[in-house]
Amino acid sequence: MDLSFVFLVEVLYAVATLVVISAGLAVVFGMMKVINLAHGEFMMMGGYATITAVNLGVNVFVAMLVIAPLVVGLIGLVVERLVIRHLYGRLVDTMLATWGLSLFFVGMATMIFGNTTTGISTPIPGFAVGDYQINGYNFFIIVVAVALLVLLFAVLRGTRAGLIARGAMQRSDMAAALGYSPDRIYMATFFCGSALSGLAGAIVAPLVGLVPTSGINYIAKSFITVVAGGPSLIAGLVSSATSFGVVNQVFAFAVSPIMGDVALLVTAVILLRLMPQGITSRFFKGKL
Repeated sequence: MDLSFVFLVEVLYAVATLVVISAGLAVVFGMMKVINLAHGEFMMMGGYATITAVNLGVNVFVAMLVIAPLVVGLIGLVVERLVIRHLYGRLVDTMLATWGLSLFFVGMATMIFGNTTTGISTPIPGFAVGDYQINGYNFFIIVVAVALLVLLFAVLRGTRAGLIARGAMQRSDMAAALGYSPDRIYMATFFCGSALSGLAGAIVAPLVGLVPTSGINYIAKSFITVVAGGPSLIAGLVSSATSFGVVNQVFAFAVSPIMGDVALLVTAVILLRLMPQGITSRFFKGKL
């Protein structure tokens, strides 16, 4: 019974982690069709913003949930105004530009923070379940992932701003004809996606040692989760994160964590072979 509970928590934690680290990319890529190869570096900057704020005496939860998203969102706003806005509709050029940005951010972080590993301790202690130990911080990540999905759904489905953003991404000419500025909508959407990436980096910062190249650890899983999810933003994110999280933890428990990651990648290849347009191209059609 204890092992079953621990396994369930670890599966939920794996799914929640994929949701958190992929949400920002899902907004930028899923809505704007911008391939942001600097997504991992946006997460890295969120981690450093959190650590810096905590070292300055800011409460760790305020640093993670407020300061990091705001700082990275503002950086994303500058990036969109200076670079991305000139490259909409040019996928290859966008990939090259964001790859160059990722190298730039790694270099800047190395100059400012050095190349040594830094981090903060988890603010929530672990506890024992029978003979097993569970990290209490895992529950916080699960709660954040659920809240994030509910917030995204509420904003995109239930608010005027969300409806305008969704409409502008599909028919920018129609949005402009109705008096809305597609340029401002793109800017605001990229800001939100960047802020979510910063939030993700802040959330995972207490779990890992942070170095300027940490972003590379998340970019592959994020892209796999978003691409395998398909055209529906939230339904695709949930379905692919659930599929990969379950597979990852089953193999991690049965064999080893390395085999869990290998199984995740193999599952992604099989899914994309069977459903090239993603899970929601066949299931959950018409869902947000």
